[in-house]
Amino acid sequence: MTDTMWNYAPAADFTSGTDLTGWRVEATDGHIGKIDKHSSEVGAQYLVVDTGVWIFGKEVLLPAGTVTAVDLDNQTVRIGRTKDEIKNAPEFDKDKHLGSPDYHQQVGSHYAVHPGPRTPGTL
Repeated sequence: MTDTMWNYAPAADFTSGTDLTGWRVEATDGHIGKIDKHSSEVGAQYLVVDTGVWIFGKEVLLPAGTVTAVDLDNQTVRIGRTKDEIKNAPEFDKDKHLGSPDYHQQVGSHYAVHPGPRTPGTL
């Protein structure tokens, strides 16, 4: 199910209203970039991450359901996916992202197939 992909899990400890722009993003196996844009709109929560040189300056769209922790002190967001899982996700498309439920379904399905680690008691 991809519906929960577009909401922060309670265990991620995201506080609504926190501006994550510019924060570091860490996959399970290392740094992947910085947050360029984010949304905290219920049911449509996501991060757009600028990967810099890691994947040739591309941006990736990460549903909020991939976030495992928000570290306020270090301004770091941890993602429960590997670099390869993120790199192999559907390419970020700014135009499709803004108005295509099908695109969100495609991205959500990719991360649902690669569920990453689970925290006990969460989906």
